[in-house]
Amino acid sequence: MPLLHIILKSTKLISMKKLTATLCLTIAMLFGSAGLSESADFQKGLTAYVSGDYATALREWTPLAEQGNAVAQYNLGAMYNSGQAVSQNYKTAVKWYSLAAEQGYALAQYNLGLVYENGKVVPQNYKTAVKWYRLAAEQGIAHAQHKMGWMYDKGQGVPQSYKTSVKWHRLSAKQGYALAQYNLGQMYRRGQGVPQDYKTATKWYRLAAEQGNANAQNNLGVRYAEGTGVVQNNVYAHLWFNIAVQSGNRGAVKNRDIIAKKMTLADISTAQNLALECIRKKYKGC
Repeated sequence: MPLLHIILKSTKLISMKKLTATLCLTIAMLFGSAGLSESADFQKGLTAYVSGDYATALREWTPLAEQGNAVAQYNLGAMYNSGQAVSQNYKTAVKWYSLAAEQGYALAQYNLGLVYENGKVVPQNYKTAVKWYRLAAEQGIAHAQHKMGWMYDKGQGVPQSYKTSVKWHRLSAKQGYALAQYNLGQMYRRGQGVPQDYKTATKWYRLAAEQGNANAQNNLGVRYAEGTGVVQNNVYAHLWFNIAVQSGNRGAVKNRDIIAKKMTLADISTAQNLALECIRKKYKGC
């Protein structure tokens, strides 16, 4: 499993190719003034990791991590977190994440925020979670920005504020993070932190739905069923309920059955065919 997928396990946005490019860019930044030998050792570990040779990656990265290299420290944390070439050990993972986070490495800061929010390895502490999420979010990590939005929405570790929640969700959503897009749609639909606006809510639902977010797909179906934010259309409502069911949203089954009672058999057949075509196109342009 790619390193970034370990910490961003709720998304499939980052491909192996992008992972390699991201890490190589980080390497270039970190080793610009360092010796070529150290950079070569890191690259050797990266090449081994990508090929599935975790033992070699661990062997190459451990000395660098012990010497204070933040990316190597983060990578060791990820490997201990998932049990790659080592026995799974969350406490050791937290140790390496902490060392990297203290040096300002954003992905480690985000991971450390998760650790303190969940409270499985350390005592749960929302304020500390927010501290690390904020540091990562300020460096542009979309997942951390979404988490900041979530914490302000719930008032965990910070004073509850829908307005501030919208601010953070919007930053994340604009980077294409589907969960933030869905949550932003929810806030526009409910009028939380922003004036109620079904059209804007539909915009964000659609962007999340096109990335496969089942809840957004279901809510997009509701928009078509009700005619709020879009022109009312039972065929398109049925289409999106169908897709949401395929994506795992159980509530969409009931919604699909309700809308089907208002449709002719021909309309239902059309909606089903459109849904199949939409899935084939990976939800784009539906």
